[in-house]
This record gives sequence, C-alpha cells and structure tokens, in this order.
Amino acid sequence: MTMSPMMQAALLLLFGVVGVSSDASDHRYKPDEVVPLYANKVGPYHNPSETYRYFDLPFCSPEPVKDKLEALGEVLNGDRLVDAPYKLDFRVDHESASVCKKHLAKEEVAKFRSAVAKEYYFQMYYDDLPVWGFIGKVEKDFRTEPSEYKYFLYRHIMFEIYYNNDRVIEITAHTDTNSMVDITEDKEIDVEFMYSAKWKETVTPFEKRMEKYSQTSSLPQHLEIHWFSIINSCVTVLLLTGFLATILMRVLKNDFVKYTHDEETGDDQEETGWKYVHGDVFRFPKNKSLLAACLGSGTQLFALTIFVFALALVGVFYPYNRGALFTALVVIYALTSGIAGYTATSFYCQMEGSNWVRNLLLTGFLFCGPLFLTFCFLNTVAIAYNATAALPFGTILVIVLIWALVTSPLLVLGGIAGRNSKTEFQAPCRTTKYPREIPPLPWYRRTIPQMAMAGFLPFSAIYIELYYIFASVWGHRIYTIYSILSVVFIILLIVTAFITVAMTYFQLAAEDHEWWWRALLCGGSTGLFVYAYCFYYYYARSDMSGFMQTSFFFGYMACICYGFFLMLGSVGFRASLFFVRHIYRSIKCE
Repeated sequence: MTMSPMMQAALLLLFGVVGVSSDASDHRYKPDEVVPLYANKVGPYHNPSETYRYFDLPFCSPEPVKDKLEALGEVLNGDRLVDAPYKLDFRVDHESASVCKKHLAKEEVAKFRSAVAKEYYFQMYYDDLPVWGFIGKVEKDFRTEPSEYKYFLYRHIMFEIYYNNDRVIEITAHTDTNSMVDITEDKEIDVEFMYSAKWKETVTPFEKRMEKYSQTSSLPQHLEIHWFSIINSCVTVLLLTGFLATILMRVLKNDFVKYTHDEETGDDQEETGWKYVHGDVFRFPKNKSLLAACLGSGTQLFALTIFVFALALVGVFYPYNRGALFTALVVIYALTSGIAGYTATSFYCQMEGSNWVRNLLLTGFLFCGPLFLTFCFLNTVAIAYNATAALPFGTILVIVLIWALVTSPLLVLGGIAGRNSKTEFQAPCRTTKYPREIPPLPWYRRTIPQMAMAGFLPFSAIYIELYYIFASVWGHRIYTIYSILSVVFIILLIVTAFITVAMTYFQLAAEDHEWWWRALLCGGSTGLFVYAYCFYYYYARSDMSGFMQTSFFFGYMACICYGFFLMLGSVGFRASLFFVRHIYRSIKCE
C-alpha cells in the first residue's frame, strides 16, 4: 500500500522536525578534542518568560555568530543556542585565558548596568549539560536609595569540569568576585573578559550525570513536604467523601425502599424527589452541540494528560531535556484529535443532533481557538520586547502545517467514525412530551454557588502540590517527582467525580431536572479555583514583574485552566451520567 503525500508530510513533520527535542549527548572525546559549548539566553532571574539572546548584551562574540539548528520543542521553550566565545577542549586546563578586550561605549555600559540591576542570569550548554551564572552584582551596603547602589560586572568566569574516562560528567561555573568592573557611572570603559577551566576526574558514571539536577526535588525535607501534602489530601478527601458517601448511600437506600414499597402496595400518592422528574431527567439539554464539543475536547485533553504522565513516569522528561515537554504536548495533542472528533460527534448524534459537521468544527476550535488568540497577543508582546519567546515565522508555519496535515484530518476521521457508530442514547426512562416546571430554588442551589461548593474540595486536595508545580513552570525549581504528582492527579479525578455526583443527586432531589450543564460546570469549576490561585501565587509567592511576564503568566495560565476546566468537566459529566442512569434503572418508571 502506497502512502499519500499528505501522510508522508505529516510523518516527516512529526518524527523529523518535532520528534527529537534534544540531542542528548552520548559522545566520547579524546584529549584536546573540541567539546561543543553553546550560549543560550540571558534574562531577569525572577521573570522566567522574559529571556533574550545571549549576544543581545555586548559580550565578546565570535565572528560570525553561528546559530545551532534547533527542534520545535526547543524553539517553543525559548531556547536560542549559538556558539559561545569560550574554548573548552576536552581535558585542557586554562588559567585566566583572555576571551577578548572590549571597549564599552556609554550605551553598552548602561545596558549592562540595567541587566545587573534586574538580576540577569546567563545560561549555556556544554555537551548538553546546563551552565548557569549571574552576569554581575549590586552592592547596597545599607544604602537605601537605588541611585546610591554600586553596580559591578563579572568579567572572569571559572569553569570546573568533571570527566570520567572519555566522557563529560559535570560542569559548574563560578564568577571571580575579585575580578569585577565598576559600571555604576555612564562612562566609556575598557574591559578584558577572561575565563579559566579546571578539569577534574570523577567516578560518577555517565548514565547518572543528570541525577544531580533532580536531587533538589528529592531531598528528604522536600519529600517530607510532598508526602505530607499527599497524606493531608488523602485524609481530608477520605473524611469528606466518606461523610458524603455515607449520607448519599443512606438517603438513596431509603429512597429505593420507599419507591419499591409504593410500587408493591400500589399507592397512588404523588411522587416526590428525584423519582418525580423521571420523565424529564433524560430530556436533552439546550445547546447540545456545545455540550458535545466540550465533552469531546475534555476527553482529548484527558487522554493527552494520561499520555504525558506515562512519558514522565518512564523518564522522558529528565531535567534540562530541552523542549521535550513542549514537543510531547504538540505531538500528542495532534495525534489525539481523533478522540475529540469521535467523542463529540457520537454523543451529539446520540442526542439526536442533525448538523454534525458544525459540531465537529465547534469541537476543533473550542480549545484551539482561544489558545491561538492568546498566542497571537503574547507573541506580539514578545516581538515588541525582542524576546526569545517570540516564535519565528518558520516555527509558526510548522505548527500550522501540523494542525492542517495531522490534527484536522484525524479530527474529521474521528467525527466520521462517531457519526457512523449508530449508538443510541441509553435512557432507562421514557421522556415525556412536555417538560415539568422547575420549582423555585433557594440561592445556594443555583449554578454559581453549586460550582463554588463543587470546586473547593478537589482544589483543596491539590493545593499544596500546586506551589511546586508553579515554582517549576514559572521559576527555576526542578520538579521530577512525577509519581507523587500522578497520585495527586488520581485523587483529583476521584474527588471531582464524587463531588459532581453528589451535587447532581441533590439537584435532582430538589426536582430540578436540568442537570446536564450543571454537572459539566461543577466538575470543571476546579479550573476556576486554580486560576484564582494564580493571582495569589503571582502577588504573594513570586517576584515576577513587568508587562511581558505578567501577560505571559496570566495569559497562558488562563489557557491551561480553561483546558483543566474542560477535562475535569468531562470527567464530572461522565460520572454524573453513569450515576443518573444507575439510579433510574434501579426503579420502575411509569
């Protein structure tokens, strides 16, 4: 069987351009052999999204500056690797070697001083090992006014490199505090940039050279906090869910006994509670196309999360595997779009929907549309700042091609499969011709108060772990304890499903039969709590500042929380649908 040109192009994009996000070095070197050293980026330490090219600052630069060819995930991560001006050949020591002598104009001095004031750091990669350091320091010495501070530029970097036989194992960079340049005043200065390199032998095997970067999150004190959060979440959740389950099961049991007794004795007394609305509970909701699209997108995002967790648990996302997570998100989202198409269209057709093509289009744009609009705004901001977060045209073209050649065809194929599944909606009770009127309800039984009550319990189960996730995504902390994170995720799913079922029961018991949208909104309301936590984290737990960083933080977190809302909303709806079918199948409906 021959492969179509479209499929060939899709496979080329996925496994060629996207597939390998980092050339994890397994190279063996000979003495005096050149080991690649790349300068990556510089930026304010407290603003992780605001990064710039290394040579945007007037450092010594090689002629010409050569850019390293990067994969899609690295570009999305804001990495822009170029050849560094330092020569670190394998097992060759250097002592105060000169990089260059440079005359800094007033404007260049001012640029360096502004960078030092904002606590700029630099990042390099040596044989795929990360190297960090600050470019200078501010001396305050009990001075209260910023105009009185002293600003110094480091001009001497000392590299300490460890090797095992013919492989590089570890590298650290230190700055010489005895070799600094005063850049407090706006005046021209001459600076000689230098570096030293000291090679040391180690017994650490090559396979374990990345372990030191993940040890910070695995230290006993950090593990104790993680496990305390797990135990705290489990105890809280078990107590509250156990309490609700006991009440719910006892009430349901009494309901079943009462309704069974009424059927056996033939009493004609008026029905009350959730049995009273048996003729309306399976009446299809308004805006059923939008509901089906939410379920389709939520199910796809749930599948995406499961696959990402699986890759994390097998060790794909080891520290500083540049762009691996972004690559996985792009590829898996593209490949799982068929799940969204099938789920949405099949459920829409079960609800007797007729315009399944419009439903499929709505499903395709429900999550991608807001994400694309957010990206356009934030990419414009990054271009205005000339930051590395601004994606070049070629990368945007690759993403568009992936969407056009992989995501869209799989979405359509899934939709066609869902349309042809011919599955009928399983309703234990026959729906009456005219809907019953919903009795007046107190304010706390309305949608928004119910969402607040439903979202608080799942959010409390993940609250402590959220800080570590935020500190990793929006900071420089390394997060590698994916096993604990997966346990938290499972707890979150269980609590979300249970609390949504409880809210659905109390709604039906109040003779309110419009539970479809309420179940989805209550299930997804945890996403709103997470977004509210963003404001607390930004203002109380972080030192982020500036328009660009603020825009990136709240913009992309809005997209993440929206995806969270859709995913947990679909989980809550599925749990409620299973519950409603079960209780109405257990009684005799007239």
